[in-house]
This record gives sequence, C-alpha cells and structure tokens, in this order.
Amino acid sequence: MIDLQNVTLTYPDGENRITAVDDVTLHGGNGAVTGITGPSGSGKSSILAVAAALIHPDSGGVLIGDGADQVDAAQLSRDEATALRRERIGMVFQQSNLLPALSAREQLQVMARLGGGGGRAFRAGIDDRVEGLLDAVGLAGHADKRPHQLSGGQRQRVAIARGLVREPEVLLVDEPTSALDQERGAEIMDLIARLTHERRTATLLVTHDLSHRQALDELVTVVDGKASTPA
Repeated sequence: MIDLQNVTLTYPDGENRITAVDDVTLHGGNGAVTGITGPSGSGKSSILAVAAALIHPDSGGVLIGDGADQVDAAQLSRDEATALRRERIGMVFQQSNLLPALSAREQLQVMARLGGGGGRAFRAGIDDRVEGLLDAVGLAGHADKRPHQLSGGQRQRVAIARGLVREPEVLLVDEPTSALDQERGAEIMDLIARLTHERRTATLLVTHDLSHRQALDELVTVVDGKASTPA
C-alpha cells in the first residue's frame, strides 16, 4: 500500500517558488494499478519522484506499507530512503535502461543481489525467483539474450521483471509504453496489471495514453499540480 497525503512540492524560481505538486492525496492499494495521467508539465513525474522518496515534499506524508511495517518516506534520511527503495520499492522507467553487457537473466540477478539484505531465505531463492519472473513475463526462452538481441517490448518486459525481482510492496512505473506501438503497448499494460494483481503489489503508473484505460484499476488526473479522480 502507498498513500500520498496532502503532498505539496515546490521548486525555487529566482526569488519565488513554483508549485509542482499542490496538496495531492492519492491511494495505491495492494493488488491495484493506479494510473496517473495529465498534460505534460502537470506534475505527474514529480508525484512519482516523491512516491519513490527521491525528493522530500515541502509538506505532507508518503506512507508505505501496512500496520507495524508502515513508514513515512517523507520523513526519512537520504540513507534510509535509499534502503527503502532497495528493499520495498520497484521502479520501471520510460526506457528499459538495461545494462548492455548483461543477459536478461543477469539483469535480474544483479538487481536481486544489489545491496545485499533480504535475509538468508531471500538470497537462497534468488535464482528460482529470477527464472520464475522471466517465465511470468514470457521470456523464459530469451533468458540468455542481451538487450541488443531483444525487441523493444521484450526489453521492457525485462525491465518490469527487474522491478519486481526484490518482491517490492510498491511498483512505480513511468510511461512504460511511450516507445512502443499500440499492440506492444497493450501487451505491456496488460502484463503490468496481471503481475500487480497476482503479486498484490501497489502500483502507481504514469501514462499519457488512455487507450489502455482497461488495464487500470483507478485513474487520477493531474492538472497544474492538482489531482482529481474522474467521475
């Protein structure tokens, strides 16, 4: 679960400040894809950056998790925020950002082992988890291929699997279909929805393209930093 509560974020602009996120409250539930849409420059990426604990908001809370494990990411130090992203948040970007020298399997293995942690059972199960995720995204037969040997849609599938390999509670996705045609984009959106539901992840997904609206459980529209839910 992720809850943004009355989040406001401003940036300096000479002697003044520009409001990028204006008193935004939104909820991302377990097993649900919450879409965030709006025009360019509306504040969508800033909301995602706050949700990822990459930027501290001026005010408001970013609650991640449930019960005793809940943490307010807006109150964490830089080191604590880094640990939170490593252990509890997965991210998928517009571009797949895969390492050219690594195979699909190795992309996931490196991310799974990044920074250690996770306990003995987690570390012992990494190889099985990697193979299971590659199968889940339809790439079991391409595990040994490097990025240049994969199509754009396949590279994005690897990126999604990589974002999930540490079993995060929250998945943050930024324009995953922007570099794909409609057919491949629909496949990627359906894949994100299916994995979100199966793994009970709380997914926030920024998109301009509402042709894939059926893959979203909720939709929030952002205009001039303010968020609203369509009627």
